[in-house]
Amino acid sequence: MTTGTVTSTGGEAVHEEWTAALEVDRLAVAYRSGEEVLNAVRDVSFHVGRGETVGLVGESGSGKSTIGFALLGLLPDGVGEVTSGRVQFLGDDLDVTSEAELAAIRGRQMSMVFQDPLTALNPVLTIGKQLAELFVHHQKAGRREAWRRAVELLRTVRIPDPERRARQYPQQLSGGMRQRVVIAMALALGPRMVIADEPTTALDVTVQAHIMSLLEDLAKETDAGTLLITHDLGVVASHARRVYILYAGQVMERGPIRPIYERPAHPYTVGLLESVPRVSGAQRELQPIPGSPPHPAEQITGCPFHPRCPLATDRCRDETPAMNPVDGERAAACHYAEEVYQGVHDERLRAASE
Repeated sequence: MTTGTVTSTGGEAVHEEWTAALEVDRLAVAYRSGEEVLNAVRDVSFHVGRGETVGLVGESGSGKSTIGFALLGLLPDGVGEVTSGRVQFLGDDLDVTSEAELAAIRGRQMSMVFQDPLTALNPVLTIGKQLAELFVHHQKAGRREAWRRAVELLRTVRIPDPERRARQYPQQLSGGMRQRVVIAMALALGPRMVIADEPTTALDVTVQAHIMSLLEDLAKETDAGTLLITHDLGVVASHARRVYILYAGQVMERGPIRPIYERPAHPYTVGLLESVPRVSGAQRELQPIPGSPPHPAEQITGCPFHPRCPLATDRCRDETPAMNPVDGERAAACHYAEEVYQGVHDERLRAASE
């Protein structure tokens, strides 16, 4: 997106000097189980700038990983499908239902860091062989040259003794090392867009910090946009510039990280923040959000969060809220977003969480 004074994607104002790596407009994804249709993603819009890290946050089952799989054509065959939406990659339309189009960019221009490196790596091939195959297949490198570059890649992601590690199998490496290998594979060909799906799951805090710093540094070298998919609000706060809060396959709130964390504009975001530990300020007992998200097969009327929301009214049950702007880049899909943002309902929200 490089022309025009102001352009809009899914209701988001974007100025002409801003250049997108990825733009997603009203994406919908469904899974089919027999006669049952499970709507995993419903009308989701977001954008990621070149060189920018954007967070996609939500509970398990919110549809965040499904979005990443859909963008790369990795939904299970015959089960998952993109039912609507428009995707632009580096300013050009991308048909995410076309395997031919996706095969041309997958790995080379858009890549993914998978959640579980042990299942993402082939257990019967050495680490070096798996990395070398990238250069052989995509860049027609000779076997010797591909192996040399694979070892160098392991050195780049700070794996000690890379020559020896290249000859080992995935199960011989620690969890942190395997995650570094997966990052190396995702960034090997200099992609312009990286989708990182829970890249620090099951790693201790120290290793998490190293992995995220590594991912950031390598992405900056190629000016790649990064979509950070996670349930961890702390990871997003430390490493992303903007965040999209997902619930039941829909965006509930979007905007810059710090303003959202300091003054959320959606009751769901308030509930998420009340359920995580704080390292500063008044310490309070953690409070879970009561109830459960709707089942993906359920037909949603009105706001999807209304059965769990302490502010819900008849309007919330009957009318689907639009993304209401509250401040600058901020917006929330709540009929009372401005009131929540201004703190009008703080006492009711606080009482509901106690």
